[in-house]
Amino acid sequence: MKNYISINDIDHLPSWVKEARTLKTNPTAYKTLGKEKTLCLLFFNNSLRTRLSTQKAAMNLGMEVMVMNFGSEGWQLEFEDGSVMDQGKSEHIKEAAQVVSQFCDVVAIRAFASLTDKEKDEAEVVLNGFTKYASVPVINMESSIGHPLQALADAITLEENRTKTEPKVVLSWAPHPKALPHAVANSFIEMMHLQEAEFVITHPKGYELNPEITKNTKIEYDQEKALQDADFVYVKNWSSYTDYGKVLKQDVDWMMTKEKLGNAKFMHCLPVRRNVVVADAVLDSEQSLVIEQANNRTFAAQVVLKKILEDN
Repeated sequence: MKNYISINDIDHLPSWVKEARTLKTNPTAYKTLGKEKTLCLLFFNNSLRTRLSTQKAAMNLGMEVMVMNFGSEGWQLEFEDGSVMDQGKSEHIKEAAQVVSQFCDVVAIRAFASLTDKEKDEAEVVLNGFTKYASVPVINMESSIGHPLQALADAITLEENRTKTEPKVVLSWAPHPKALPHAVANSFIEMMHLQEAEFVITHPKGYELNPEITKNTKIEYDQEKALQDADFVYVKNWSSYTDYGKVLKQDVDWMMTKEKLGNAKFMHCLPVRRNVVVADAVLDSEQSLVIEQANNRTFAAQVVLKKILEDN
């Protein structure tokens, strides 16, 4: 595997999940694999779990890690070919990606959607710019439209907690005071398309996601109906896709409560706003898997790094 850009870069999800779970039992079993190799983490946006789990994964494999926060530490980058750079941007991606490639063996990028320009966001200019010009493998640590490391961690969590061959999994929209990207939801949906499960998406009308991603997926606008007999409920906010990046309405009644959850396991990628997205009684219950999900971020990143190191 050259790069890990999308959950669809996984050739066989069950075997990746199995390998990640094996790594979890002995995290340093391949400590020599990354010896004298360097991972460079470039952050264009804030991070907690992604930064620390990816660093930990690299350390488990014996890699050195460099971190740079581009928002506050790097030059502003230009991504357009043929641009006349007579304004605020000081460096072009062509040089930046090639220079970074000389300092590391793998580069990982985190760059969120602007939520102002759909066409530009879907072009993934930051991630694709590095993928195009870097001479080393590239990992997506969350981009404008995808978060494949989170989705792989979610797959591990589902496998560890399933009690049925084909569980019912519901992805439910939730209210949030800010407009949030579609990346986590998109990758979770793509991951669920690779699963043996009954999968349902529920959200208020107007919050439909990209139809190219949700195609062949059942969408239920009645949250209560969607949640009936659910085994897992993944809760996440996202802004409008058609009225791009807008918060159409808050719909506070969509907050996940203990009553709505029933006997299902609760999932969320974190960070989460308590008593807005989900009630305390859910997050603090034994049904909540959010801490397990966060822990599995390390082993999702580690299996990706392991495969890249082995193949390159």
